[in-house]
Amino acid sequence: MKQARSIADRAADLTLRLIAAFNLLFLACFLMVTMLAVSKARAEETIACAGTDLFTKMERDDPEKLAGIRAEAAKTENGEAVLWKVEKEGRAPSYLFGTMHMSDPRVVSLGARAQEAFDTSSTVVIETTDALDQARMMAALARQPELMMFTDGTTLSSLIPEEDRDVFAAALKERGIPPASIERMKPWMLSAMLALPACEMKRKTAGAPVLDAKLAADAQLAGKSLAGLETAADQLGAMASLPMEFHVRGLVDTLKLGDEIEDVMETMVVLYTKGETGMFWPFFRAALPGADDEAAGYAAFEETMVTARNRTMAERAAPIIDEGGAFVAVGALHLPGREGLVALLRAKGYSVTAAE
Repeated sequence: MKQARSIADRAADLTLRLIAAFNLLFLACFLMVTMLAVSKARAEETIACAGTDLFTKMERDDPEKLAGIRAEAAKTENGEAVLWKVEKEGRAPSYLFGTMHMSDPRVVSLGARAQEAFDTSSTVVIETTDALDQARMMAALARQPELMMFTDGTTLSSLIPEEDRDVFAAALKERGIPPASIERMKPWMLSAMLALPACEMKRKTAGAPVLDAKLAADAQLAGKSLAGLETAADQLGAMASLPMEFHVRGLVDTLKLGDEIEDVMETMVVLYTKGETGMFWPFFRAALPGADDEAAGYAAFEETMVTARNRTMAERAAPIIDEGGAFVAVGALHLPGREGLVALLRAKGYSVTAAE
């Protein structure tokens, strides 16, 4: 077995493994905003992540691939901003704002234009308000325990492929997680615990809210109306509708990644702060493994967790926007593309223009 490979080969292999776990990163991120109650504590601003922007590596090691990604991103509709002005004759303007479900200071600090749009709004809308009342949220989820736990005698370890069980056991041991404590847990719940970088978990422990939760808390303090477009059960139900094999494979891939997760999240934060939402999908697709079954699972994820939810969000946001003065904040992945929220709102007769 050869011990040495080119830097480019190693970078390519790393990218493939990182993107194989991308689905779970976003599941984990929005689970954080679903499960996290707004905390009044302040996190230490010195908590920083150690990840490296993968585009910097790609620019050095595979500029041709990077050029291809940028060319595809340039063709993505509405992929150049996270803040959009939504207007319709006879109504006060509203704003559509793409969030990232993180507590990273670079994410949580709104730009001047977004802050102005937020300050002048009378209603703030986030994906779900369930996280603001943890008791109500847990009561609702308790009525559907199958969204989080196996209720039919199935165990998580029994679903792990034989060839991956040693990796699974070692990863749990390294993280100090007793196997018995997660046996009844659905794979996406464990993924939510493991997929986020250690730095993000430290900020959460210190009390730092993710951006969505901070917007909600600020809205309440300012006396604004607050509304949600989905319930926690809606979001978990969407995850649960995907094939179990898809989730198990993603869980194993995430466990194998370890600290390399930080590179993915750093790349996402850099793209987000630049407003380059059109880069998301081209980057992921460029690095997808070629197997048909993996591509099919990825497509199912995109349809279930993004596209279908876009349609629901557009339907539920429209009556609120019609009242005028709304600040609608949802994950930035929901904004770009032919079936993104920007395009869907235009199809409903609104003028939607980049406001940055």
